[in-house]
Amino acid sequence: MPDWLAAAILYESPAAYVLNKPAGLPVHPGPRGGLSLEDWLPVLQNGRRHLPRPVHRLDTDTSGCLVLGRTRPAIAALAQAFEKHLVRKTYWAVLLGEVAGDAGTIDAPLLKRSTARDGWHMAVDAQGQPAITDWRVLGRAPGLSWVEFHPRTGRTHQIRAHAVYVGHPILGDARYGGGAGQLHLLARAINLPGPEGEIAASAPIPAHMQKAIRACGG
Repeated sequence: MPDWLAAAILYESPAAYVLNKPAGLPVHPGPRGGLSLEDWLPVLQNGRRHLPRPVHRLDTDTSGCLVLGRTRPAIAALAQAFEKHLVRKTYWAVLLGEVAGDAGTIDAPLLKRSTARDGWHMAVDAQGQPAITDWRVLGRAPGLSWVEFHPRTGRTHQIRAHAVYVGHPILGDARYGGGAGQLHLLARAINLPGPEGEIAASAPIPAHMQKAIRACGG
């Protein structure tokens, strides 16, 4: 097992892993090819009959906690926990601008849109699927806000789309108006019921986010 992958294991049991997925590594292969997390699953198999499998998604550019089931019964049980909204997900992000207020809830349905020029993105639309995100400000700096998000639903790009909807795109999120650079979004922690008891893990702050979070008082 390569050193980076061994260091990425945040939680391990006979039923599950929680990995600290690096930013820039897609979970599944894309149409353009290239390495994805799936290429490393045989290394994590450890002689078991079946490959471990991710039971939810993280965007390619988002780092942090990703849950994998290690057996077929565990994969089914963990996937069901996500479907029944029994999972507590915590994200940290650095947003452009100073967010007004200290906490709140964004309740805004999301719909996938696409154009020939810009490709696809998620946008708030009354015809979209329900999407609810709780948030609280952890710190501020001139022109920046460090915010913790707890999504109650699991829509694609939910936090990214909700952040731009309230006027504060995530730093480095070029698709949603956050400028160039690396996406400042971390799947910080996760907590869910597992086949053998509670699964809980937290991911460290990646190097590319540390400067901005320190500026915000972190």
